[in-house]
Amino acid sequence: MEALLGKTLAELQEAAMSVGLQKFAGKQLAEWLYVKRVSSFSQMTNISLKGREALSARYIIGRRAPVREAVSVDGTRKSLFEVGNQFIESVYIPEDDRATLCVSSQAGCKMGCRFCMTGTLGFHGHLSAADILNQVFEIDNIAVSHQLSALSNLVFMGEGEPMDNLDNVLRALEIMTADYGCAWSPKRITVSTVGIPAMKRFLEESECHLAVSMHNPFSVERKEIMPAEKMMSITDIVALLKQYDWSHQRRVSFEYICWAEQNDTPRHAKELLRLLRGLPCRINLIRFHEGVDRGFPASDEKQMEWFRDYLTDNGITTTIRKSRGEDILAACGMLVNSLTR
Repeated sequence: MEALLGKTLAELQEAAMSVGLQKFAGKQLAEWLYVKRVSSFSQMTNISLKGREALSARYIIGRRAPVREAVSVDGTRKSLFEVGNQFIESVYIPEDDRATLCVSSQAGCKMGCRFCMTGTLGFHGHLSAADILNQVFEIDNIAVSHQLSALSNLVFMGEGEPMDNLDNVLRALEIMTADYGCAWSPKRITVSTVGIPAMKRFLEESECHLAVSMHNPFSVERKEIMPAEKMMSITDIVALLKQYDWSHQRRVSFEYICWAEQNDTPRHAKELLRLLRGLPCRINLIRFHEGVDRGFPASDEKQMEWFRDYLTDNGITTTIRKSRGEDILAACGMLVNSLTR
């Protein structure tokens, strides 16, 4: 049956009227689903018993608890969800008084980046808005039940390319940020991409932050490790971004995994400065996990610090991202549904 989770207010109003309820019941459904976050029709106490029975005959709520979890020594928690006949993983990352959820938008990924373990899964389908929101609501519920910090931020950096499933991602973002939904500020949400043409639509229809997986500023070199470069070059990506105003609420950042002598040299640093000149942005340097042996030797700490300082000193704020959850295969690029094994 069709899930109510993931429906917009207008669609919930239509669903209510389709079973004989008044239009205003759609707003009640939105409150039960997105504010109170119920998991059964019986909890919707301001809707008549007859109305609840009619809804349950045609719809399901759409909530599903994770089937398995793993906890890292650093407190990171990875959860496995069953979606149809596929599995996906999402990652809860606590830090001080905040907590970030790394959410998946697809089962597997079709982008084929050579350095990414998730790409080895292949592509197994888009996640619906209900599948995306279910990760958020279920993980938030688990965190609260374990007396952990409630979710404060959301990053679309799990399995899949969010721009390749943009309809469902935008629908989930609307519900997360709308007054009738979760009423989150868009500043609490970051959506990542390798850079494909659909990114233009995202920029026009969402106010959430954007993170671009760059990893090399030279188009020829980037194409060797990221096939998506053939669809949209890093030069075209940056040119598009320069058309938008990044001086206020929305932020653009570039994700950059560092490999020894492959993309961490002075030549690459200088090209980054040239390429990004005039674009207000930041760069997040990411440590590569040596356990993933795919022909990419990790940069050492000293070189990463030099790279960071050179870029920062020349006008681009650059940080080294702290790696989390590596021991449970939950760090960047390591989601391979290992909890199914």
